[in-house]
Amino acid sequence: MAGTEANGASCCANGGAVAGPGYATPLEAMSGPRETLIYVTCVYNGTGIEKPDFLATVDVDPNSATYSKVIHRLPMPYVGDELHHSGWNSCSSCHGDPSAARRYLILPSLLSSRIYAVDTLSNPRAPSLHKVVDPTDIVQKTGLAYPHTSHCLASGEIMVSCLGDKDGNAKGSGFLLLDPNFNVKGRWEKPGHSPPFGYDFWYQPRHKTMISSSWGAPAAFSKGFDLQHVSEGLYGQHLYVYSWPDGELKQTLDLGSTGLLPLETRFLHDPTKATGFVGSALSSNMVRFFKTLDESWNHEVVITVQPLKVRNWILPEMPGLITDFLISLDDRFLYFVNWLHGDVRQYNIEDPGKPVLTGQVWVGGLIQKGSSVVYVTEDGTESQFDVPEIQGHSLRGGPQMIQLSLDGKRLYVTNSLFSTWDRQFYPEIIEKGSHMLQIDVNTERGGLTVNPNFFIDFGAEPDGPSLAHEMRYPGGDCTSDIWI
Repeated sequence: MAGTEANGASCCANGGAVAGPGYATPLEAMSGPRETLIYVTCVYNGTGIEKPDFLATVDVDPNSATYSKVIHRLPMPYVGDELHHSGWNSCSSCHGDPSAARRYLILPSLLSSRIYAVDTLSNPRAPSLHKVVDPTDIVQKTGLAYPHTSHCLASGEIMVSCLGDKDGNAKGSGFLLLDPNFNVKGRWEKPGHSPPFGYDFWYQPRHKTMISSSWGAPAAFSKGFDLQHVSEGLYGQHLYVYSWPDGELKQTLDLGSTGLLPLETRFLHDPTKATGFVGSALSSNMVRFFKTLDESWNHEVVITVQPLKVRNWILPEMPGLITDFLISLDDRFLYFVNWLHGDVRQYNIEDPGKPVLTGQVWVGGLIQKGSSVVYVTEDGTESQFDVPEIQGHSLRGGPQMIQLSLDGKRLYVTNSLFSTWDRQFYPEIIEKGSHMLQIDVNTERGGLTVNPNFFIDFGAEPDGPSLAHEMRYPGGDCTSDIWI
């Protein structure tokens, strides 16, 4: 194991007198400037268009002449990457280090296993490629492949979860460490302490804990979703609790049938709090994890999305499929999407064990009016959901990735999950491309409203329809910044 000495503490050099990247606290971040740009990973892999995936820069400044438009595209140098999630070389975990800068956006490629470092500081409106981390180097030094989540560490290193080995076996998963210059250092976890499955992770240094989740074996999910693979044990249902920063697997939480395919994992932003959530996609439950009096960790289901009885679909019941969620910086609201049902939800989580639904809006899904699929109510009536048109555009696919403004008042939504699964469940977005929406948020009493003035049509890209996935602001956000 390499380079973990400073992972649990700030890399502060001067006592915080001169600020480094990000903000001192989550509440201070809420008072940061309004976002004007947002970076979006866009995929051609799997669409039939033989072009490289690219990073789009979108203008989200309503006072700009190019508002609600893609103003720059940075194509990667290779075809077949499947850009997916992204992270920063430095964030609020290094706020006390004046020598650190949030300069490089880290772009792991889920299928090719390349990792790109993109310079966003030289020209934020037109980022440039800085470095490519070769997958051969990663495999030779670590045995890891299929990189997914990237988080900066307070030590200046970058940690990336990897979902398998080069052959797509889940038992090859683990955590890759890159040094500040994006050289491969090795693995983070101790030898023999790798998780059976990999996906997302979040660390909470004041509780000396990192928790990771489990999607499935790349050899299975990369071919599309097959329910049989779940029963064959090719998908996860566990959370893995590690000691931080030394990488010892301390506890495995079996979520059972209520936690199938646990994906995005978030602690509360307040670094003193020893609780967080994970969204289990297939079970469509929001699971809370928390530290107990004996210093171990436990879990409970706090939100359940009931499956809908449907007709004209592949199964008699349709899960919501919770694929992404996030928490506002003040830890008051939790937002998640149901990719198949098509709704975005807002819950008040001031009592984390008892979330209260405060907002809900439908922006796509398989059961919208005009679809061949209907859901059947308890009295046997067939019904469908009303989904608005925006600027004359019908909303394709279902809500998938979300990103919240620092002040919590604007929620951005894209609708591509993963090209193979998009093709399986929403072939229309393969043909017509995906899109990006903005939902206005009532942060006082709760509530969600689709903004009619914002619509990015990634079906109108110069090289053809593309699939838009994760979003990042140049100044950081509530899904990439961790406070220590």
